[in-house]
Amino acid sequence: MPSLAFIAGVTAVAAAINSVAGGGTMLTFPALAAILPADPARLVIANATSTIGLWPGTLSATWEYRHERADHPKWSAWLFLPSIVGSVIGTLLVLVLPTTYFDSVVPVLILSAATLFAIQPFISKHFAKNMNVEDADANKAPRKKKLLFASCVQFFIGIYGGYFGAGIGILMLAALGGLGFGDTHRLNGFKNLLAMGINACAAITFILISLLTDSIVAWPEAGIMAVAAILGGFAGGRLARRCHPQTIRKFVAVIGFGLAGYYFIT
Repeated sequence: MPSLAFIAGVTAVAAAINSVAGGGTMLTFPALAAILPADPARLVIANATSTIGLWPGTLSATWEYRHERADHPKWSAWLFLPSIVGSVIGTLLVLVLPTTYFDSVVPVLILSAATLFAIQPFISKHFAKNMNVEDADANKAPRKKKLLFASCVQFFIGIYGGYFGAGIGILMLAALGGLGFGDTHRLNGFKNLLAMGINACAAITFILISLLTDSIVAWPEAGIMAVAAILGGFAGGRLARRCHPQTIRKFVAVIGFGLAGYYFIT
């Protein structure tokens, strides 16, 4: 079907962009919303399907950074629980709140994600300074107050990740940047692991709810997206790295701002 071929191509590109800079959800979500049949819960279905379809692509990113996590400090495990709990809560909010509410906040979510995506280089520069200072103490536990604050922030990032998800990587870089993980590669390795966990919890929750109640997942699209995400994460990611990251970033940011404007108008 032309629509499945279209969503497969979009997903492969989104997975490639995720491997370079993140923000692939800003492509797959509107693409699904455009091709799915008219339904009062169309945007909710698009969100759930996008989460499930893109999740396999996060596995490849996590796998590529596996060596960077070999010597991560033990205290970093404290950030997993708030991430997982927050993700489940955010996913349930999508299902519990009226679909009209989700429809109304979609423009704000996309605008926020596009803004975060656009300013990410400035955020990275800021946290790079902090990381350079704390490189020597990368395995030393941060102060309890700093770790507690990061855990609370991670909890809310998990909620956002379960609810919508676009831009969580940038948010996590902001939350984790000052904790002393070391260089950017180590930080990205742990960020990818947390993102994989958040997306996995959201995907599993969507799948379970879909199996127990009326389906909120477009399964043919989710299946083809899963395959395309894996291929895009490996093959497409290598092609995307040949482009300048800033070029890709500007392209995706422009799409995000345009989509936000479209949803605000409609």
